[in-house]
Amino acid sequence: MTGNERQIRTLIEKWTAAVHRGDMAGVLAGHAEDIVMFDVPPPYEGVRGIDEYEAVWPPFFTWQAEGAVFEIESLDVTAGEDVAFAHALLRCGTDEELSRTPENRLRLTLGLRKDDGRWTVAHEHHSFPYTGGPAEGAGDGTRDVHRA
Repeated sequence: MTGNERQIRTLIEKWTAAVHRGDMAGVLAGHAEDIVMFDVPPPYEGVRGIDEYEAVWPPFFTWQAEGAVFEIESLDVTAGEDVAFAHALLRCGTDEELSRTPENRLRLTLGLRKDDGRWTVAHEHHSFPYTGGPAEGAGDGTRDVHRA
């Protein structure tokens, strides 16, 4: 593991611990002022900028205080000298939710850049796998493209 990868891994582990504690200052640390985040809940166009990013966390902290976990299960980091990306799977849910679907994981992807010699998160994307049935007509166009 390179020094950059180690620094990024530490940054992400500290962020995850801060999310779990509901520590807003720790959640914001290491994020760029112009962060772009795409999250599971709306807004559909994502959040842009550190102020919007900060504003989305309080409802999550309230839910998490009811006993939910937020912990890294796996984390992979690829880093160059000034840009990097990371992807992780996290256990995120209440005991009841995790016992109902123990295999469900929050998927996290981060884009990072080095600003003034320190790594910052410039892009963050959270998602859960879609577990519902197929939507009406879903995939019809995709199958047509692959047949051509």
